Amino acid sequence: MGDKQKAKNQILHLLKIHGSQSAAALAKELQLSPMAVRQHLQALQAQQWVAYKEQRRPLGRPIKLWQLTESARHFFPDSHADLIADLLRSVETVFGAAGLEKLLCERASRQVQNYQSGLAEIPSGGDWQDTVAALAQFRSQEGYMAEVIPQPDSSLLFVENHCPIQAAARTCQLLCRCELEVFKTVLGTGITVERVEHLMQGDRRCAYKVNRQDAPAASRRVDAKSAKKEGE
Repeated sequence: MGDKQKAKNQILHLLKIHGSQSAAALAKELQLSPMAVRQHLQALQAQQWVAYKEQRRPLGRPIKLWQLTESARHFFPDSHADLIADLLRSVETVFGAAGLEKLLCERASRQVQNYQSGLAEIPSGGDWQDTVAALAQFRSQEGYMAEVIPQPDSSLLFVENHCPIQAAARTCQLLCRCELEVFKTVLGTGITVERVEHLMQGDRRCAYKVNRQDAPAASRRVDAKSAKKEGE
């Protein structure tokens, strides 16, 4: 892979992870000159993989904030999205809503078993936060680009920057509900999990606030806006 293509791929990855960024911020992260990054961004814009919005400032010229376009999702794994979405529609047509729910419950059960088996191989002695970090690793291996961001109230923000089953989830949002139940089951009854950002509702990612159930009430309070700000 050439240096130019490598830099373009890194730009796409950073925009996926961090959301809208200026050319200057990308240049600092990649240790490239702002001019070089702007050239890469212009090339990606010509491919319709990035676009920008101007953000006005009190003084000076507006700043360009670059972001991924819908076309850019093809750069990331999609787990044969069209086929999966089509199969889900067919299952519901043939077996009805109850049959589809039974299928997804069976999938969720296997997910729980796989994650629990993986967690069982981790040396004992860790706490619940280590378990969340391990779960994020498992999800990243599946293409979700997951990360864990500690919050000021001692809770964790469990973030998935990419959804490899996005097309299927748009077809059947029961998938999203099952994913949430999988996390709750794997982390156990002593841990609360609440979705605070949702790709299906217009957010750029899915994010979950995770905390101990016996944490003080103030710590358990979910503030989606502050969680989002802290994670970006």
